[in-house]
Amino acid sequence: MDKISARLEADATPSAPALILRPWSATDAADLVELYQDDVLRRWTSSTVNDEASAAEWIEDQQRAWEREDRFGFAVMESQVAGVEGQLAGHVVLKNVTPGASSAEVGYWTAAHARGRGVAPRALQALTHWAFTALPGDGLKRLELLHQVDNTASCSVAQKSGYELITLLPAAPPAYPLAGHLHIRERDR
Repeated sequence: MDKISARLEADATPSAPALILRPWSATDAADLVELYQDDVLRRWTSSTVNDEASAAEWIEDQQRAWEREDRFGFAVMESQVAGVEGQLAGHVVLKNVTPGASSAEVGYWTAAHARGRGVAPRALQALTHWAFTALPGDGLKRLELLHQVDNTASCSVAQKSGYELITLLPAAPPAYPLAGHLHIRERDR
């Protein structure tokens, strides 16, 4: 997969700028550290970013996953001027990609300054379209989205993005101390 050409876009809304989704770059480290100061973001993510060194390591992990073609993480950038990147607003990822498999998982987070403006649903919709059309072979037929049951904002993003709530998953401590929701999005035929 050519990460250079993996640049996705989502249109502006009346209350929010357009979005550009592109692979993470080493130049994003300082902004990533700043965003990770948010307690809400830290609560819902499993990564730890405390300083520029840990941010650089996280970004390098994202880049290595692109090379392995098993995880495709995108920085979500706001775009005030058509096609020009602005402020970092979040992250979306297609993960657990296995050659020949018909399903994979998606995930996302949004920066505190960008919440409540439709950034996550628009970014997730762009990623979903890309996942269903850009992967080689027969491609993916199903995407899964999992979140903890008490993460109501994530549930709302899933529903706005066309991911149907399928089932309640039991808690699996220590990694998943609470029950979760499994949402599914099938590829349109």
